[in-house]
Amino acid sequence: MADTTGKTRDMDHAADAGPEPVTIVAGDGYPIGGFVWRQAAPPDPLAPRPVVVVNAATSVRCRYYFRFAAWLHRHGCDAIVYDYRGIGESRPPVLARFEASWLDWGERDAEAVLRYASTAFPGQPIDVVAHSIGGVALGLAPSNHLVRRVFTMGAQYAHWRDYAPRSRVSMLWKWHLVMPLVSALCGYFPARRLGWMEDTPRGVALSWSRSRAEFEHTYRRAPIRRGERERRALAQRFAALRAPILALSVSDDPFGTVAAIERLLRYFTRSRVTHLRLNPEQVGETAIGHFAFFHSRFEGRLWPMVLDWLLRGRIAHEVPGRIVSEREAAEAGGSEDEPGAIEQEAVLL
Repeated sequence: MADTTGKTRDMDHAADAGPEPVTIVAGDGYPIGGFVWRQAAPPDPLAPRPVVVVNAATSVRCRYYFRFAAWLHRHGCDAIVYDYRGIGESRPPVLARFEASWLDWGERDAEAVLRYASTAFPGQPIDVVAHSIGGVALGLAPSNHLVRRVFTMGAQYAHWRDYAPRSRVSMLWKWHLVMPLVSALCGYFPARRLGWMEDTPRGVALSWSRSRAEFEHTYRRAPIRRGERERRALAQRFAALRAPILALSVSDDPFGTVAAIERLLRYFTRSRVTHLRLNPEQVGETAIGHFAFFHSRFEGRLWPMVLDWLLRGRIAHEVPGRIVSEREAAEAGGSEDEPGAIEQEAVLL
């Protein structure tokens, strides 16, 4: 679309325009498929608008986040959604024996998208919205230092002890027994046949099923093994992120328990972190769980919280929930070993 700055009719059309498909080539040459929502007007150099990168949950197609990305676009942001290798727009012709793990999704795919954002939207701040494993993918990306602000929803790495007690046995059976066994037989996890999620590369299934209390220890055994030095480097990479993080968890999410969210947040030692906990009843719902946050019914009740955080770095006074923990970045006087967690009602800013 041509530059139509100052023409209200064309700008209104741009706000409703659909996304453009893009192919982003990762450092190892693998093509990553995604979609971009781009404003028609050039950014204001005095107040540049952000480009928001959405990191998906494990084996959830990026199209699931279209409604959310389009809403961000209507509210003045540029937005990028993409599929990790092996999923959706980035799926190879044959998934069996295709090599990809959570590490590839972060080190290569999330990294490629951050690099793309920095070159395709020069001078604009890069913000990230990360769902579930998307928070880990951000931590693993070597260029995460480019990010200005981060919002996460249910971000964790599926260590089984952190699952909600009421669901732990069934989740252990499903994700830590059935998934790796079927993956070994088929060379990938045919999750769509089971109605669970998208078909998933075997290495991703193993990353999930083997997830340890310390994330880096997940990668001690073949075929996803990393050497000891490489494993230490994984943990250190999270500390390169300096962006403040607002981490949302929901009380009925069996993955995103307080313990699970805090376990991941402890890796981001140089980020200022706020963990906000929400009960569905506080927004008039009986359930939200791990996925419903990105349904369009929340565009008036929950999504403005994301926009306010990304644009202004604050939690608005009307946001429901309570703050479970807050800590400053370690270099600003905090401590990696003593995060200084506090529990209180949401602070009004």
